[in-house]
Amino acid sequence: MEIPSSLIGQESPEELARRLNLQFHDFLLLSRALTHRSYLNEHLEALEDNERLEFLGDAVLDFIVGAWLYNRYPEMPEGDLTRMRSCLVSTDKLAEYGAELDLGRAMRLGKGEILVGNQLRPALICDTFEAVVGAIYLDGGIDIVRKFLSPLLTEAADDVIQNHKIEDPKSMFQEWVQAQGFSTPQYLTRNSSGPDHSKVFEVDVIVKEQVFGSGTGHSKQAATKNAALDAINRLGIS
Repeated sequence: MEIPSSLIGQESPEELARRLNLQFHDFLLLSRALTHRSYLNEHLEALEDNERLEFLGDAVLDFIVGAWLYNRYPEMPEGDLTRMRSCLVSTDKLAEYGAELDLGRAMRLGKGEILVGNQLRPALICDTFEAVVGAIYLDGGIDIVRKFLSPLLTEAADDVIQNHKIEDPKSMFQEWVQAQGFSTPQYLTRNSSGPDHSKVFEVDVIVKEQVFGSGTGHSKQAATKNAALDAINRLGIS
């Protein structure tokens, strides 16, 4: 997600709360949730960064998402529930939630973070989203967090199921390849770009010297998984 550096941090906590329809009582909590340690190093008036709230938000998310899945899918076995939760609280998925909410406009970052390609790292957005969840919990309680997360989880869970993300796409593609009598798929890293802390890998999955799918990710493992998922979608495997 790219945001012009002039817009990063230009939205106040009060403005963010109004935009997201959050009824905050203590805006210092929300302000802290939006404060990265790089900002704290450059502004003496800032008293605390968001790392403790991030820790709390991570725990709250695990509980809320687990309970939400348990109630929404009463027939789903425990193993699938565990995989679903992993999908819904992964770093990339939490970063997607944060991007969807446009948290970047309210995040308080140091100049160095802003100037690195004018791009907000998914891990940084994920951390901020977790911190905001922690702040909402402290300010309003568990039911307010559940109400805040429910629309995000509903859309994300539907995507996971429709696109087979709950299953291991590499295993699914491997089974299809073996059923066709083909040789084992090979995963080739075609390219990597970006700074060391935020690299993007591009991977192709190749069978019989043909590219069956391509994927990108912030790790080779994620890019490989997405390449297999692309192959599955192209072939219509279910």
